[in-house]
Amino acid sequence: MPSKIVNQYGSVNVDDTVIATIAGMAAMECYGLVGMASRNATDGLVKLLKKEHLTKGVKVSTVENKVSINLYIVVQFGVKISVVANNIIDKVKYNIENMTGMEVERINVYVQGVRVQK
Repeated sequence: MPSKIVNQYGSVNVDDTVIATIAGMAAMECYGLVGMASRNATDGLVKLLKKEHLTKGVKVSTVENKVSINLYIVVQFGVKISVVANNIIDKVKYNIENMTGMEVERINVYVQGVRVQK
């Protein structure tokens, strides 16, 4: 559901895919992240997504201009997962709030796998 920002000059509709793209690009800038993973890893196979498909690893829901984001990620082997997740949460929250002006209510990070970087 797209969110709507209203001011004295008119209104701006921000689609969820825009928010998902901002969140995916912000997360990819964080150290220790190999990439985004597909949301449906029910069969046990985690597919690492390319940069063109970052939004498939992000689920966004907006209710009354409050954003909730679920990120599905693959981390690098040897990094502390909690530190990487906290960095991602901080970076994504900062970018979403500054670029859209909307309040981020919750960011959930789901680690779908660990990869060894060559």
